[in-house]
Amino acid sequence: MKSSADNGASAMSIGALAARFGLATHVLRHWEAMGLLHPVRDAGGRRRYGTDDLTRVATILIFKKAGLGLDTIRSLSASVERATRHEILRAEAEELRSTIAAAQASLQLIEGGLNCEYEDVTQCPNYLRLIAEQVGSHAGARASQGDLDVRRVLDRTRAVGDGSGCVDEVARRK
Repeated sequence: MKSSADNGASAMSIGALAARFGLATHVLRHWEAMGLLHPVRDAGGRRRYGTDDLTRVATILIFKKAGLGLDTIRSLSASVERATRHEILRAEAEELRSTIAAAQASLQLIEGGLNCEYEDVTQCPNYLRLIAEQVGSHAGARASQGDLDVRRVLDRTRAVGDGSGCVDEVARRK
């Protein structure tokens, strides 16, 4: 399947196409090797890219910006059935939701640290709650010692505050 539908009237070299999108030429060669691009060849064997290739490169870049990998992009490009595309996109959407949830949890942790008014972070109720949760999630194999450690951390958390948040806890203590 060759992609130059414009009879070479506006065919570009690999360098011109790469420059247009701010890419290195080896990226376009890699995409060709993966079956994502199908440039025509001129009489000298050089790749020539037409308007269909411009569209295809733009599409690949949009999909990559959305977080899709090249194998997924190839599968989407090869798929002619709507149901197949939806199946691929549903899996990608679920993975993206998980990534977003993890990023939101990371942001919440970082913002909690920024908003913490405790001089010593080890006294922060938020910090202590997170430590208790982490210790609790890894206490399975050595249950007796693990249970004791978890109880100590939880007792320390309760002694300092309820773990609802540093700023709120500091305000309550004033």
